[in-house]
Amino acid sequence: MEEKKKFTFKMPSSFSIIIGIIILVAILSWILPGGAYEYVDPTASKLQPIAGTYHVTEANPQGIGAIILAPINGFMDSVDIILYTLVIGGFLAIVMKTGSIDAGIGHTIRRLKGRERLLIPVLMCIFSFAGAAFGIEEETLPFFPVLIPVLLAAGYDTLVGLSVIKMGAALGVMGSIANPFAVAIASRFAGISMGDGILIRIVLLAIYIPAGIIFTLHYAEKVRKDPTKSLVYAQAEENKKFFLKNTDYDNLPELTPKRKLILAVFLISFLVMLWGVLPWEDLGLTFIPTMHWWFGELSGVFLTGAIIIAFIAGISEDDFIETFINGAKDLLGVAVIIGVARGVTVIMNDAMITDTILHAGEELLMNTSSVVFSVATYIIYLILSFFVPSSSGLATLSMGIMAPLADFAGVGREIVVIAYAAANSMIALVAPTCGLLMGVLTMTRTSYTVWMKFVGKFLLFIAIITMVVLAGATLIMA
Repeated sequence: MEEKKKFTFKMPSSFSIIIGIIILVAILSWILPGGAYEYVDPTASKLQPIAGTYHVTEANPQGIGAIILAPINGFMDSVDIILYTLVIGGFLAIVMKTGSIDAGIGHTIRRLKGRERLLIPVLMCIFSFAGAAFGIEEETLPFFPVLIPVLLAAGYDTLVGLSVIKMGAALGVMGSIANPFAVAIASRFAGISMGDGILIRIVLLAIYIPAGIIFTLHYAEKVRKDPTKSLVYAQAEENKKFFLKNTDYDNLPELTPKRKLILAVFLISFLVMLWGVLPWEDLGLTFIPTMHWWFGELSGVFLTGAIIIAFIAGISEDDFIETFINGAKDLLGVAVIIGVARGVTVIMNDAMITDTILHAGEELLMNTSSVVFSVATYIIYLILSFFVPSSSGLATLSMGIMAPLADFAGVGREIVVIAYAAANSMIALVAPTCGLLMGVLTMTRTSYTVWMKFVGKFLLFIAIITMVVLAGATLIMA
């Protein structure tokens, strides 16, 4: 008798979910009435609907052809952000090829040898900055087999390593200053500058990062003083045998003067980006010119940065082109999901039901305070992020609806962007739908249950703090 295979549910990919939403929207276009608002300035990039002006119009039901063309039209509508994403991929690949990032981490480890306790705050700050600046996620993978042996040798456990790297990066992404895969995309589709709301994000980072360091240090010292307090104590000996047998952190590249210069160019590239996108005049800093740069100019910044770094490192033209293209290829999945997700908005607009859905939201929010809206937005994004873990996909998919809803509630659109970034990154630390998280847990031999026990209370604290800051910022801006 053949043994019957047990049915196991597998969560569909972000692509499948978004295609399903496109089909659902097409079906709704045959059911929902068409509608339109009057807008403050119909020619502006940020279309701001005027409350109370909604009126029914003739609908335009979408068929099979529209469903097929929706992702294609989404690509056409998002070409600037897609190109920027690919350029960022090439830029990061060139930097990684030089070994400068690895050398910087290796230098930090060697300098703090014998004082490993300092590794926790120093490295968490590094990973948090990387998360805030360019949304480091998959790029953290090489550091787990390098740093976990160091921390095990210092008397800590694998959870400390997970917290330093994975949580450190995630806390930075939650309060993203310039993350090209989250804040930049969300701002683009919300019709605002990436600099809008930056002071609020800095406040969040000033809370998130110290809180994460304190949380990790507290657990780490508890384990060092009494190893039985470790949540993975039962497998402590196995972990040491597994990780310490291939300890190679002494073989990381040296931080040569050339690599120091490359790291300087790497940092300057992001600083130039911030200078170009921030509305300095709105911040009262009139002595700094406001450039009003956006994705075209930013792509130019990082392309130039990649060329300068290649020149410093002595990378040949052929090698540069191959590495840059391979780096862009690594982010092709991100670029594709941006286009596919944008297809949802395209088909809604073509069907004339975008404003109909906005009107339903306006009716729902009619008696809702701005504070309630800002908190509710964060909670909504916590739920949405579980089903669409892709930060770029979720931003592209949702901002066309959520940002204009903020106008009806009297809330700045930047609050929606901040709520989205904070919620999406936090869920990426706990959702089994996040492939990267599950891969990292497997790599570090950590069960999902243990990880949830480790981070659960801390992330509840982070969620509460985020809602308080969002509510406070909304009140101040009102």
